[in-house]
Amino acid sequence: MDVFPQYPGRIEVICGPMFSGKSEELVRRTRRCVYANQKTIIFSRDTRYGKGLLKTHSGNECKALFANNAEEILTHDLKGVDVIGIDEGQFFGDQLSRVCTELSSQNIRVIVAGLDMDFECKPFENIALLMGIAEHVTKLSAICMSPGCGSPATRSYRTTKAVERVLEGSKDIYIPLCRHCYENK
Repeated sequence: MDVFPQYPGRIEVICGPMFSGKSEELVRRTRRCVYANQKTIIFSRDTRYGKGLLKTHSGNECKALFANNAEEILTHDLKGVDVIGIDEGQFFGDQLSRVCTELSSQNIRVIVAGLDMDFECKPFENIALLMGIAEHVTKLSAICMSPGCGSPATRSYRTTKAVERVLEGSKDIYIPLCRHCYENK
């Protein structure tokens, strides 16, 4: 990881397609902060495993506070908080970059994990904007699940006919594909 400035307030983005390990990396980074005795809070909008729990596809889990949108994060008592993690950032609305900037200006390290693109390969605007202002961006890839491929996957392919942009799901609805396999579906 790059060397950061002496000030703790900064924005980090972890992005990529479904099944690339975004939440896993968020949990890893925030656990290191907890080990360093930094007061850490994670926010999530994902309720697939119940409110108050962030669970990764690999089975790791940690406590998380529920927030409907980015502005709701600011309604929590953040006194003395050193690090804020935000999982599934694409669900947090168009105020995400403003809220993250406000938090980082208060010397809070903000780590956001989220999809960079939807199932049609259109960027999630709030994540794209956040990537532009972040001090550090980590773009992860998954493994292409097209039979016989195995290339780095950068796309989230929806296996259902549903057309709404936001559709929470897992392996029952999405598979990661590389650019070539995605374009040939």
